[in-house]
Amino acid sequence: MQFIDAKTVADLLPYDQLIEALRAAFKKQINSPERTQHRIETDDSADATLLMMPAWNKNEHIGIKIVSVFPGNTNKNLSAVNANYFLLDGKNGLPKAILDGTELTLRRTACASALAADYLARSDIDSLLMVGTGNLAPHLIEAHRQLRDISRVMIWGRDYQKAQTLVQNLEYKNIEITAVTNLHDAVSAADLISCATLSDKALIHGKWLKPGQHLDLVGSFTPEMQEVDSEAISIAKVVVDTYAGALAESGELIKAIKEGVISKEDIVAELSELIKREKIGRNNENEITLFKSVGAALEDLTAAELVLKNLSEVI
Repeated sequence: MQFIDAKTVADLLPYDQLIEALRAAFKKQINSPERTQHRIETDDSADATLLMMPAWNKNEHIGIKIVSVFPGNTNKNLSAVNANYFLLDGKNGLPKAILDGTELTLRRTACASALAADYLARSDIDSLLMVGTGNLAPHLIEAHRQLRDISRVMIWGRDYQKAQTLVQNLEYKNIEITAVTNLHDAVSAADLISCATLSDKALIHGKWLKPGQHLDLVGSFTPEMQEVDSEAISIAKVVVDTYAGALAESGELIKAIKEGVISKEDIVAELSELIKREKIGRNNENEITLFKSVGAALEDLTAAELVLKNLSEVI
């Protein structure tokens, strides 16, 4: 059995290849039950969480991502979140590989957002606002650049210094990259707005939005978290990665439904329906579209399979 580290995972998951692999995967019959979450008691002030995300395709592969979240680790100079992906042979259940789950998750999440934007964002967009400066931010910027000709990138974060640092770490030719302080003005100036934060209060408000924009919401993954307000949800055409996941975990959608601003039926589609052409993405240039992602296990499985495929070709 192989162990594939983070650098190797990164090298073997080019964004363009992974986007197309995900496009194909969302058309397939892949079993992916809802992820399970368990509370783990610890001696620290905050208990830990164990997350497990399984997926399998018949006679090919079985995969499971295991994520541990130990908030107390931050006081010990240890990573609070750790993830590994276990890939098994679908024919006999024998283990094939263990992959670094953190790098795999960053790339598959970003590429799923870019894939959704391919159906929802206008074809002529040229400006991107990245809200958030964490590990996912550079991946989202790069993934979106694969499918749209973006010439201007703005980066906003609660800590302006972190936004500046991210700008300095990104090296693109012929692209204007700036750190911004005024979120309202940046939202007004952007064609595509990608959010990857851990906010529990709305950062972006519906009254700030303009016709033709696309919102890509990645950060919130619990009912208590929220990156946009209910007005933004109400005026946008909402698409989710999966109905089950989004309705159980997206704080923005759960709050909007609870407030009566929208109903479950107002969610237009899940991503697979757009890819299979069962439902239409963007209808016109003025429509405001919104993609809400909480993560799908089939994305992890697809990424792991692509790593092994590319690894076999370089050995």
